[in-house]
Amino acid sequence: MLLGLFGEIGSLLSELKKKQRDHNAYVSYEISSQEETGDVLWYLANIVGHCGLTLQDIARQFAAGGHVRTFNDLQPQSALFHGPADPSHVRTSLLQLAGSVSALIRRQRGAADGDGSASHLSEIFGQLVASSIDAQIDLGQAAVANLSKSLARWPLRRHWGELLDAHDRPTEQLPRLMRVRFEERRMNSRLYVVQTINGVDIGDPLTDNRDVEDDYRFHDVFHLAFAGVLGWSPVLRSLLKVRRTSRPETNENQDGARAKITEEGISNWIFAHGLRHHAFEHVDSVDFNLLKSIAEMVKGYEVERQPPWAWEYTILEAFRVFRFLRQHRGGLVTVDLENRKLAVYSEAESKI
Repeated sequence: MLLGLFGEIGSLLSELKKKQRDHNAYVSYEISSQEETGDVLWYLANIVGHCGLTLQDIARQFAAGGHVRTFNDLQPQSALFHGPADPSHVRTSLLQLAGSVSALIRRQRGAADGDGSASHLSEIFGQLVASSIDAQIDLGQAAVANLSKSLARWPLRRHWGELLDAHDRPTEQLPRLMRVRFEERRMNSRLYVVQTINGVDIGDPLTDNRDVEDDYRFHDVFHLAFAGVLGWSPVLRSLLKVRRTSRPETNENQDGARAKITEEGISNWIFAHGLRHHAFEHVDSVDFNLLKSIAEMVKGYEVERQPPWAWEYTILEAFRVFRFLRQHRGGLVTVDLENRKLAVYSEAESKI
């Protein structure tokens, strides 16, 4: 946790560096700095708790009058947002903060041992408050945003909620149960993958569309995962002819060309990212930066309500099925939207 605290302070310095380098071109400075400050608070709170203390305990040691209940007691609102932050002041205060954390790491060597920890942690907390005031960052907002981010990534309880098209006409809903056969065929010396439902071809035969083969021809399993777990797939809606034409605005904005392009882009990106990580074999989590980027890409679409943990589960399930199809050169994929599950069987198993 000490290393994590030091690293997040480094990230704050990195954000400042980008802002100084790119000036107005770096438009995400405020949001990113608030997020990094929330991460600093998360690590600091956990370190303080490891020492048997609370943030309130260590705040009393430097707060005027010793009365502290909220972050607003540490950052009077009149002192916030009075003008642009002075980069030199922010840089100086963050470097002092980084130096104090470095000293704590050297002294504790990975284990907080009680005596002396409270005063040192209090100093660090005080420097964080000072640097946040210099940077025009509201610690209370940073803390709330960090809690929301943490719960969206690691919820106390996973709750899927209703399917996105639960209130649409049954004829315009994604099928609640699909059995899709993936079959690899050779045509004119080239390998294709054909998908069928009840013997009817779905979509066009797919190749890898690149010089070096990587089995991208099985990538439609990602669209099935998006549909089966997230309840979202404009691509499948078009293939299965279940676009919501009775609602013209939804049909155009949620099921139309731009939505399909977005889904294909996410699918292609996830596929390439996963292959760089051995198709996520023996992996039970996905890096948070990927999940955050996906969240940015789906803003404005109905699937944006799905939290990061749901996307992580979807990606891991999609790659689990993809690895099976690649190994067996095809198979039968069952998609169960009601239970948010995918199952995959080999050709031999599917005939039992």
